[in-house]
Amino acid sequence: MTTIADPSDRVVEQADLLLAAADELSGGDGEQRSFASLGVDPALVKALGEQGIINAFAIQAMTVADALAGRDVCGKAKTGSGKTLAFGIPLLQRTMAARSTEPGRPRALVLVPTRELAVQVSEVLEPLAEEAGLRIVAVYGGADIERQIKKLRRGVDVVIATPGRLIDLGDRGELSVADIETLVLDEADRMADMGFMPQVEWVLRRLERQHQTLLFSATLDGAVDRLVSRYLTDPVLHEVASQNTTVEAMEHRFLEVHQMDRVKVCAAICRNAEKALVFVRTKHGADRLVEQLGKEQVRAGAIHGDLRQANRERTLKDFGEGKLHVLVATDVAARGLDIDSVDVVIHFDPPEDHKAYLHRSGRTARAGEAGLVVTLVQWNQVLEIERIQTRIGLRLPIVEIFSNDPRLANLAEWHPTKA
Repeated sequence: MTTIADPSDRVVEQADLLLAAADELSGGDGEQRSFASLGVDPALVKALGEQGIINAFAIQAMTVADALAGRDVCGKAKTGSGKTLAFGIPLLQRTMAARSTEPGRPRALVLVPTRELAVQVSEVLEPLAEEAGLRIVAVYGGADIERQIKKLRRGVDVVIATPGRLIDLGDRGELSVADIETLVLDEADRMADMGFMPQVEWVLRRLERQHQTLLFSATLDGAVDRLVSRYLTDPVLHEVASQNTTVEAMEHRFLEVHQMDRVKVCAAICRNAEKALVFVRTKHGADRLVEQLGKEQVRAGAIHGDLRQANRERTLKDFGEGKLHVLVATDVAARGLDIDSVDVVIHFDPPEDHKAYLHRSGRTARAGEAGLVVTLVQWNQVLEIERIQTRIGLRLPIVEIFSNDPRLANLAEWHPTKA
């Protein structure tokens, strides 16, 4: 068992640290582990190679062999660490030997907290499933349930599901978990935070076959620890070491702004960013800010729970491909999203607490890239922000700024302690 302690839940796993951990696994000689050397089926190795994926990230190098051997696995890993392939490759390979024969009775199930994550996991696994001759379908709320039922009736080997939609389909008699042999619980801590643990346990109690469970989570305490103790059998634990916390991996700026100037300040920052992710507290606030930014000639898209799924997916796709440079999101809608290359995170509305600050801010400074986090502070929010700074170990001045200030053109290069 490989266990590398992580002293806090405030870790963003950078690519160089992932490779360092992989190096440790390979004996410290600097040699990365290829998927072929981990025992991955040639068909899957071929499909990975066609995407330019040859060597495993640390979490993959640690977990794939144990998962292929049939062990229950707990992987402590953040979004963006490569965990989808860490569980996806073993899940597909083991399912190749146990294909489903009855409609609506898959052999493998991936439970995820959000519909966006269901779509993302599906997109990662579909090319591999096709090469392996497996049928895969994602089912989640906010999409046409009848269309999902038609896919299930045609037969499916692997289902990726949100808990609520899985139970809806089960109640309709369209989807059974009785034949599941491989179960993945992805972002288990998010499912706990969002109140899904009763639904997760509903699923676990209905598994009839002897099965393997692969659980991945950013933290392994509280409700997640109880889940592991109750439902996993002699699990092997793998964690990825990291020395950099989110706080240290980013540049932080705290700007005191006036209410009437706040949107203009936000727009000025967005104009100078390749990709900006802006956080607000409410769905209505997200829509309103998108409209206000548009009046400042900044094109933005919103993502929140009241939007139709097709609109959410299109907005995320445009943002991911760089067609849209600014995404305005609520906290709940952004959970579980794996968005790369965000160079600026803006807290338009201050986060509720220090944990929310870290979760939001963790969307930037990924894969070894620099990241900038900007918090817009109104006069009556100063004490709240100072408390958050204290909790995360920062001590930076909150500097008053106006939308015509030239420093907004390059906040990363401006050091507020030297202002």
